[in-house]
Amino acid sequence: MPSESTQPPWLEPRTAYVHIPFCAHQCGYCDFAVSAGDESAIPLYLEALALELATLQSPRTIETIFLGGGTPSHLNVEQLSQLFDSLDRWFKLPPVREFSFEANPDSLDAAKVELLAARGVTRLSLGVQSFHPELLTALERRHTQADIGRAVELAKRQGMSVSLDLIFAAPGATPTMWEADLRSALALQPDHLSTYGLTYEKGTRLWKHRERGLVPAVPEADELRMYETAIDVLTAAGFEHYEVSNFAQPGHRCRHNERYWANHAYFGFGVGARGRGLRVARRGILTIATIGCRRRSNQPCFESVRDGFV
Repeated sequence: MPSESTQPPWLEPRTAYVHIPFCAHQCGYCDFAVSAGDESAIPLYLEALALELATLQSPRTIETIFLGGGTPSHLNVEQLSQLFDSLDRWFKLPPVREFSFEANPDSLDAAKVELLAARGVTRLSLGVQSFHPELLTALERRHTQADIGRAVELAKRQGMSVSLDLIFAAPGATPTMWEADLRSALALQPDHLSTYGLTYEKGTRLWKHRERGLVPAVPEADELRMYETAIDVLTAAGFEHYEVSNFAQPGHRCRHNERYWANHAYFGFGVGARGRGLRVARRGILTIATIGCRRRSNQPCFESVRDGFV
């Protein structure tokens, strides 16, 4: 039977984040924990992730789960099935729940979306970023506008809530282009929109290009105008501006992220993930590169903190 928590939510997790680091390509602005182009590591990673989940010792009832990355949709149907089997073993979601899954528009097909729906995913978060080909190129994104529309249609056909991520102030972007991106997103009738100003993270390719003068940053005044435009356009369309970067139709807030913002405890599993809470904090699998050697030497791929609050 699943373990029912008697602790308050800021001590005992009722939500879980699971990190899938694999991508077809690491975008120039990305500084997340990712692995691009190493398909051979996926089976081993899923095996190690299952071992890390097993440290729970008994199934847990949770209210939300978020599969992020990386690009979880980069996994094929068989690999996704294996991942969901592991999650089903250790997490039980009650009837009122939110199960979010991050995806790139070009890595989804009907078979994958049907599997996601069959395995309980209720919310698809699509990394759209822009509808302008030149801005997608600047951000090193590989999908097209047609891919976006197709992915949204597949998700809606399965009854999923759809969230679109957009980036403003990309190299070469103008306030007019940004408003056009917002209008294009609204035309797809999403349930949720996240709008992020581009950050030049130190060490990324895009940051290096800016430092060398190869990429001009959008003027700060234009970036502010873009942010204000998002608020004006999306609230006028009926979206609630419920967090700095997030807008939702009624009933479609991201409940998982609200748990973070409320300083609630949470489980975290996988590369770069970290849990927080009483006796459940864990520092996650260390790196893709160390999984194999640790497995061969019969050492754990993760560290756990079992006796304190982190």
